[in-house]
Amino acid sequence: MSHLPARAFGSLCTAMVTPFHPDGSIDLDSAAKVATKLVDDGCDTILLSGTTGESPTTHQPEKDELTTAVKEAVGQRALIMCGAGSNDTAHAVRIAVAAQARGADALLVVSPYYNRPSQKGLVAHVQAIAEATDLPIMLYDIPGRTGLAFSDETLDRLAAHPRIKGVKDATGNVEQGVGRMHRTGLEYYSGDDGLNFAWMTGGASGFVSVVAHVAARQYRQMIDLLDADKVWEARELSYGLRPLVQAIMGGGQGAVMVKHALHLQGVIATPTLRLPLVTADEGDVARLCRAMEDAGLL
Repeated sequence: MSHLPARAFGSLCTAMVTPFHPDGSIDLDSAAKVATKLVDDGCDTILLSGTTGESPTTHQPEKDELTTAVKEAVGQRALIMCGAGSNDTAHAVRIAVAAQARGADALLVVSPYYNRPSQKGLVAHVQAIAEATDLPIMLYDIPGRTGLAFSDETLDRLAAHPRIKGVKDATGNVEQGVGRMHRTGLEYYSGDDGLNFAWMTGGASGFVSVVAHVAARQYRQMIDLLDADKVWEARELSYGLRPLVQAIMGGGQGAVMVKHALHLQGVIATPTLRLPLVTADEGDVARLCRAMEDAGLL
């Protein structure tokens, strides 16, 4: 067997939804239920309060209560990572400190969006968060949402920090990422479900998935196959998941579609979202239902 990559953040992480009651209040019991399902199905890391968790429209103390509920449910069996994302550095620091106080094991830090600072400002932002806690940090590079990519020079500087361990890459540029992971020594994680196989064969440590809400068993099998150098078997498994990935992620809003997927499975009682997100059109839900049926998930 070939040498396996380092995995400070596990290999299969789900960017978990935040379930809500029909009135829009947070549903902590359902959150614990979803997290338990994910770990039972093979996830070794749960990401809370990421974009899929509707982090822009959830607030403290909700984020803290969510961390506590999920930590109590699965914290003995999985690593709990919390998003500490804001375009206000002081706010991001407060989120990070609170997450550690509630038992988080790691942090996900996205580049500041909308105000789009310079690369020097991006470095200062991340370093301020890194100095505020003792937790390992995964950077989140998703310029399509933030408008601010991590440059090579910035990654080189941040990689020198002892608590900055990895990158969730949602740039779509696997070739660039492979070069960066080898140059910096940072652990790389796929941030695009459609590119999970490509990232893994390029040397990534794992992936942070949305589709794993319903396909964690298949993704765990894919990782195990790749770890055993069974590349072609993993390729076929990955290829078979493409319609499901397209049904959930193809519209550009995975949080919406994966809540519908969990609702179709009966895992959550309602696919309630917070504005500005709204429920999917009937046609999109019908396509999702067909893809799930074809994948044996309904």
